[in-house]
Amino acid sequence: MERQTEVIKMDIGPSPQFLMERKVHTQISRRQIIKTKLKKSCSFTTERLKNMVMDFFPVLRWLPKYHCREYIWGDVMSGVVIGIILVPQAIAYSLLAGLKPIYSLYTSFFANLIYFLLGTSRHVSVGIFSLLSLMVGQVVDRELLLAGFDPNDDAETISNSYEWNSNSSNVTAFNLTLGGLSTECGKECYAIGVATALTFLAGVYQVLMGVFRLGFVSMYLSESVLDGFATGASLTILTAQVKYLIGIKIPRSQGHGIVLTTWINIFQNISQANLCDVITSAICIAVLVAAKELGERYKHKLKIPLPTELVVIVVATMVSHYGNLNEVYASSVSGAIPTGFIPPQLPNFNLMYRVAADAVPLAIVGFAFTISLSEMFAKKYAYTVRANQEMFAIGFCNIIPSFFHCFATSAALAKTLVKSSTGCQTQVSSVVSAAVVLLVLLFLAPLFYSLQKCVLACIIIVSLRGALEKFRDVPQRYHLNKMDTLVWCVTALSSALISTEMGLLVGVVFSMLCIIVRTQQPRTALLGQIQSTAFYEDNWEYEGLSPVPRTKIFRFEAPLYYANKDFFLKSLYRMTGLDPTLEAARRKKNEKKEKERWKEGDRGTTVKGLDQADTTLHLVPKEVDFQTIIIDCSSITFLDTAGITTLKEILKDYNKLKITVLLACCNPSVIDSLKRGGYFGKNYKMMHQLLFYSIHSAVQFAKDNMLLADGSTV
Repeated sequence: MERQTEVIKMDIGPSPQFLMERKVHTQISRRQIIKTKLKKSCSFTTERLKNMVMDFFPVLRWLPKYHCREYIWGDVMSGVVIGIILVPQAIAYSLLAGLKPIYSLYTSFFANLIYFLLGTSRHVSVGIFSLLSLMVGQVVDRELLLAGFDPNDDAETISNSYEWNSNSSNVTAFNLTLGGLSTECGKECYAIGVATALTFLAGVYQVLMGVFRLGFVSMYLSESVLDGFATGASLTILTAQVKYLIGIKIPRSQGHGIVLTTWINIFQNISQANLCDVITSAICIAVLVAAKELGERYKHKLKIPLPTELVVIVVATMVSHYGNLNEVYASSVSGAIPTGFIPPQLPNFNLMYRVAADAVPLAIVGFAFTISLSEMFAKKYAYTVRANQEMFAIGFCNIIPSFFHCFATSAALAKTLVKSSTGCQTQVSSVVSAAVVLLVLLFLAPLFYSLQKCVLACIIIVSLRGALEKFRDVPQRYHLNKMDTLVWCVTALSSALISTEMGLLVGVVFSMLCIIVRTQQPRTALLGQIQSTAFYEDNWEYEGLSPVPRTKIFRFEAPLYYANKDFFLKSLYRMTGLDPTLEAARRKKNEKKEKERWKEGDRGTTVKGLDQADTTLHLVPKEVDFQTIIIDCSSITFLDTAGITTLKEILKDYNKLKITVLLACCNPSVIDSLKRGGYFGKNYKMMHQLLFYSIHSAVQFAKDNMLLADGSTV
């Protein structure tokens, strides 16, 4: 790096001037940078290849260093607990995705294993997530409807509906090319085909984001946007489960306004409610909520959380089975869940073009939640995660399972909190959780045949309690930041009343508009001096500040660019009480009138013997009580061309009125912009008279100039 010295003189009044030295950094050409990176990337040594493999599979780094005696108990305990939670949640969330429970169990199994190999977080629990299940379900329902199937989940299906060749009389045969083979595909086959195609594309997008390092996209999903999106989607999920709670059969709504349409259908068919489902739902919700409340109240005494969902499912299944609730009361049940695995199959590439756009929000939401949770828990437990590797991990958690009839996954907050609170130390706990799910897949799945769907709906609704309780935080959020609260409300309402994907888009766009509005109309202030100090503050906010004689100190708290330059000028003119353009025009008009009077011999109030300069001074209005404007640039982070032009015009216009404009507290970026724009004149000769290191040094300079001017007048 070559160093050059750039001298910036900063006058500090009666004390001597001092010099500020700027470093000049030698810029390397883009071609050289690309050449160096390519050379580094293409040099494949054994050591580099080893590091690449170790980086891509982080498990190879930490597993050999695994402290078995220290970690194994916590990992096994947390893995078993998460596995017990995963089973009922997986079966329940299949309702949201519009798929059979077996596919949810597959998803939970494969996601845990793949993240164990590729993830860098020690505590994140990756698996089925309610928001992603909802988004998948909406796409599946839409495609089923477009293909001529009945998307109603309550349609009768035969016991072998899990086979790719279905002969159910209630579904339409649809010719598809799956894995290169032409086959007749029924409703269930088509639904999982849509889900796997969607999941595969979402994973590809996430991997591409990792390759091109597009993780910055998640920065535009602020906490307010994510919370609002989760809350709005929770309302949609809640609405979708009400029909199962009360046991009515209504069509699944499509398009925008799903929440309103569904509630209208519910009230129109409320008379058809199944009394058995209503009673079961009331009992299950009461038990689940009571258990949650007790668990939160006594969590400091409980080493592991209560497996309430599993207990409720086991008891409800037994009651339904031995009470013949399906046959006697027509209560809707889960149906047959086969054991084992369906042979792997390629995702349907013919469907991908239909769901390519839907996979984008799915990919963004998935990696945004995963990365935010990974970084949050890494900070809490004092270790680091690699955001780029996390994108690869969650991407392959979607790509690989899509070959095994799985749908989209991501990290989930609730399970991650449970995982960390039950002693998890590493991702070995994910393997234990996968083993629990595998046990269910191989042996226990058929036992859930008689499980009522209303019980699953109860589990889903109670799991939404945390997101729905955020409505209670609105007053506190409003007190903390009004703009963030507005973003939260807009995102939540649009997610609930329009659609989840549109709600996310509306939330991101609205939050960006709020940022633009904040910079378009930022805070401005006139500053006064804190008595007997070299510091200056806002006259509006603080009392006891001393005005600086014949000097106005103006602060602008935002970057100065094309969108707010007009607001900058209006604020400056309003606060100083002087628009230099109008004042110059008025003076010019007065001078013209004075010249006309002079020619006509009517001297008026003009004193005999005064020259033109004296006449001009005589016409200066009395209300201009200042000779210097100091602009505090400490909050101006950058200038664009319009901003530079605005400052140059201000300097020129005020100088015409014999008013000096000084800049204080500029950062190096702003100084460079001003220099490139010619603000300081040729060779920066005027820099030491226009630019100051602090407000106080500018005030001292202005006072000295005024003293000199007064002395010369005398």
